[in-house]
Amino acid sequence: MTVSGPGTPEPRPADPGASSVEQLRKDGNELFKCGDYEGALTAYTQALGLGATPQDQAILHRNRAACHLKLEDYDKAETEASKAIEKDGGDVKALYRRSQALEKLGRLDQAVLDLQRCVSLEPKNKVFQEALRNIAGQIQEKVSYMSSTDAKVEQMFQILLDPQEKGTEKKQKASQNLVVLAREDAGAEKIFRSNGVQLLQRLLDTGEPDLMLAALRTLVGICSEHQSRTVATLSVLGTRRVVSILGVENQAVSLAACHLLQVMFDALKEGVKKGFRGKEGAIIVDPARELKVLISNLLELLTEVGVSGQGRDSALTLLIKVVPRKSPKDPNNSLTLWVIDQGLKKILEVGGSVQYPPGELTVTANSRMSASILLSKLFDDLKCDAERENFHRLCENYIKSWFEGQGLAGKLRALQTVSCLLQGPCDAGNRALELSGVMESVIALCASEQEEEQLVAVEALIHAAGKARRASFITANGVSLLKDLYRRGEKDSIRIRALVGLCKLGSAGGTDFSMKQFAEGSTLKLAKQCRKWLCNDQIDAGTRRWAVEGLAYLTFDADVKEEFVEDEAALKALFQLSKSEERSVLFAVASALVNCTNSYDYEEPDPKMVELAKYAKQHVPEQHPKDKPSFVRARVKKLLAAGVVSAMTCMVKTESPVLTSSCRELLSRVFLALVEEFEDRGTVVAQGGGKALLPLALEGTDVGQTKAAQALAKLTITSNPEMTFPGERIYEVVRPLVSLLHLNCSGLQNFEALMALTNLAGISERLRQKILKERAVPMIEGYMFEEHEMIRRAATECMCNLAMSTEVQDLFEATGSDRLKLLVLYSGEDDELLRRAAAGGLAMLTSMRPSLCSRIPQVTTHWLEILQALLLSPNQELQHRGAVVVLNMVEASSEIASTLMESEMLEILSVLAKGKESPVMRAAAACLGKAVEYGLIRPSQDGK
Repeated sequence: MTVSGPGTPEPRPADPGASSVEQLRKDGNELFKCGDYEGALTAYTQALGLGATPQDQAILHRNRAACHLKLEDYDKAETEASKAIEKDGGDVKALYRRSQALEKLGRLDQAVLDLQRCVSLEPKNKVFQEALRNIAGQIQEKVSYMSSTDAKVEQMFQILLDPQEKGTEKKQKASQNLVVLAREDAGAEKIFRSNGVQLLQRLLDTGEPDLMLAALRTLVGICSEHQSRTVATLSVLGTRRVVSILGVENQAVSLAACHLLQVMFDALKEGVKKGFRGKEGAIIVDPARELKVLISNLLELLTEVGVSGQGRDSALTLLIKVVPRKSPKDPNNSLTLWVIDQGLKKILEVGGSVQYPPGELTVTANSRMSASILLSKLFDDLKCDAERENFHRLCENYIKSWFEGQGLAGKLRALQTVSCLLQGPCDAGNRALELSGVMESVIALCASEQEEEQLVAVEALIHAAGKARRASFITANGVSLLKDLYRRGEKDSIRIRALVGLCKLGSAGGTDFSMKQFAEGSTLKLAKQCRKWLCNDQIDAGTRRWAVEGLAYLTFDADVKEEFVEDEAALKALFQLSKSEERSVLFAVASALVNCTNSYDYEEPDPKMVELAKYAKQHVPEQHPKDKPSFVRARVKKLLAAGVVSAMTCMVKTESPVLTSSCRELLSRVFLALVEEFEDRGTVVAQGGGKALLPLALEGTDVGQTKAAQALAKLTITSNPEMTFPGERIYEVVRPLVSLLHLNCSGLQNFEALMALTNLAGISERLRQKILKERAVPMIEGYMFEEHEMIRRAATECMCNLAMSTEVQDLFEATGSDRLKLLVLYSGEDDELLRRAAAGGLAMLTSMRPSLCSRIPQVTTHWLEILQALLLSPNQELQHRGAVVVLNMVEASSEIASTLMESEMLEILSVLAKGKESPVMRAAAACLGKAVEYGLIRPSQDGK
């Protein structure tokens, strides 16, 4: 016996009693030759469902294995080949295909056993002999590699620690090899057992950046998802030593240390996810203790003199990620309470430090914002009034300790801390504003002649102005003071901040056109000045950020929006700033874009309620004429032309605590506005919008995730999903789309999700399996009963595509299920599109599961009328689907065929069979031919 290639399904002489099986196998073979492996799989699956003999089943299973090998689904290929071997233990082709699958899965020891069996069955087969030689070579290489790994590790460390090799290419290659080896769990274990951690410690002690980077990246591999190695590493290196590397001046080394600490936190919190599970219990006594030691050292680092600003920011970022609960459903917030008691003062000290002039603590432009976010996260994680009151008390005591008895420097530190709180947990900030003398000091220091003092006071006033409705003192005294600073200030740094304060107070009415805080034209003048500063690249990014802050408030005004989107230079400057190192600008950029695209929540007021409010002399919000849909669409076009998508894509990629859940929600809102119009979606996809939407749909606020998921749905509906989401990314789209099927989503969101899932379900079996795994089927079935006809139709279309999966076919075949009945009834509905979807599903199911054909007459007494109506439809697509259903029923049983031929169906089929050459004519003729074969009818005299 010779073996046709590893992926070539073979024909078999036809069994007269199984012509359908034989035909389907032939169809599958033809599809396979044409490269349609999914189609071939479907044909072989249908054949298996027709009661094939054990020998046929073995052939079909091994043919399915060949398809899965081509589709690179090696797990399923192994399963199918094993099923073939169960039917026929001497099936040499099935053994060979299983060996191929096992080889791809890395299970070489099992693959070689199958190949040895193949060679014993066919000793002269050169294909088997060559395959066996190849796999034996691979096994030998693996054994040799593993046996020599210890020597290689030792050699790599010798090169790295040799002072004579300083800066050589040999040393660089050794460090790269070490990092690569550590990425594999087996390699990481080898390094660990070869005294690797102690040797890596020596690399860290050299102080050379390249060697430190190599050591840190290797330690990442050793600690990744492994508790025991993480604890052992911390024990050898010392927790303090690892944390201290965060504070070095070299930014790359600091970031690498941050990554290592994040991996260590994950390993300690999540536990072992792979390998060496049995060793864990003996080594780890209390992971919670190790966590607290790490966090305690991070808190100490925050206020340590000599630590770099980058290192301090990294420590804050780690605390933001690690300390607060991931979900409010988790009742245990003890870690947050512990951090507040142990480290709140340290966090406030960072938040109260200034970048210029440098003080004792070195900070960056992002440090205070990071501290604000951490404080906000901690405050939000508190569960009761007593915990919140303790937080307020600690904050107020800290501010008082600086404000009272510490002179002017103390007052500045206190006001800077108040600003930090106002940007974070604003409840704590508002209470701090009410402390005796705080606001009076702000007003007094605004008039100082020292720029540093003015900056601190003006910023505090700006942040307080955002709470103007809660602080009448600011409204009464702040406007005139800010105007005076703006008009008479000599320094741009002061004037721009004063301008932002005016912008905040001037936008208090939001989008309400009737509530203007300033005289006509004043907001346009303020916006013009903001744009001027924004475009001035001679001003540092930290100061230009304030211009964006001002625009974020002023763009509530539609006149400002219109002028802003017309200013190409300002838009370009805005997008460039959003891509810069000035991370604290992200929220302001996102806010301005939300305003320009009107993607905030807005509900049209009920006209009756408006009349009632007017009668009662109550204020009625008014929409600006330039906020009408036509103006919004025009603004979106201009933003797209200016490159807003690429800017937002860069913002989403930002690994910074500044990209908060609220900021993500704003970006999601803008993306949804950008894809609203069909013709704009290609531009969004071309500039990377599809890729950027995925993380937004998977992380952030519930509203933000829903908005991003809806934008994904719109893109999936109107573009080729395989091009929009290439590679593995297409499978990540499924979960966000399924989330839109929940009842708390709107009808439009439900509909768009169903349409998008329909497109995905029609692409491949793997995508259908992903949809099933996300438990979407019960929800899709629920929407098949929806009153809204478009949602009902979309759900039926989606189910039609999902019916290509055996699991869904099983649901329709299950005893007591009414799913088949629903499809039959929908095939007789007035809605033509719904009928088409239902009839398509019915045609597919009866083709794949012939047993369903006998159940159609049982589900409704009107089944015959429904099928006849399909065949008599003027719509050829409906006719064809109906004809396929009837053909499947005729082929399934002579009894059903008899019932059909005794009705008007015979006359209808006869007419259709005499029509023009078409799929409908061929199906009708096949029905009549089968009836002749059963002896139910006789051919006419002309033999037709």
